[in-house]
Amino acid sequence: MVHNTKVAKRPRGRPQTRPDEETRQLIIAAARQEFHTNGYAGASMARVAERAGVSTKTMYRLIPTKEELFGSVVSERISRYMLELDEEHLDALPLEQALEHILFTYGTLTLDQDTVLSLRLVFAECDRFPEIAAAFSELAIRRTTETMEAWLRRQLERREIEINEPSMAIGMLRGMMIMEPQRATMLGQREPPDRAEIASRAKYCARLFLDGCRPQQGQGSMSKREMS
Repeated sequence: MVHNTKVAKRPRGRPQTRPDEETRQLIIAAARQEFHTNGYAGASMARVAERAGVSTKTMYRLIPTKEELFGSVVSERISRYMLELDEEHLDALPLEQALEHILFTYGTLTLDQDTVLSLRLVFAECDRFPEIAAAFSELAIRRTTETMEAWLRRQLERREIEINEPSMAIGMLRGMMIMEPQRATMLGQREPPDRAEIASRAKYCARLFLDGCRPQQGQGSMSKREMS
């Protein structure tokens, strides 16, 4: 008796490869670990490739320099949070709720342990490597500041608030939201705040800020009484 046994044939051609964007995300995640463990100066591109499970040739093709690698780490993290600050979504919320959402999103980004570690790295090594300070300033600080300021200016146009210096006001608002807990965390005096604490702080800061810059009814008559 002859058995007609079918043998599975291997497909011809190159094996399926992972998309470049997926590989790039693996490299960025590995780079974040490498930078946090060994600092910027001590970070090794070869170790990043090993952590990511890719060849150094592939890594250098996708992200060719350590400077670009650090920038990619910063940019990727910021981009995930910027999605939470969609202009259309914010403009659909009541004023105070929108500002609470902005501050909560900003707080969860800035007060996160990962961001604290990145800031420590920048402060420790920016004298030797000014490019990392420039990358952090451009990709993180500027992007979040411009988004928050754009929202504030829209409220000015709608006469929801009255304020003379939007840029200065945003700087003050950012500081009020994160300065004290971030500084204490960076100095090792406390653990990073959890989401509940960040939400509570965002609510309080939003109310305090808006109480100071909402249009005041009868402002002109009050000024006359104060002048008399």
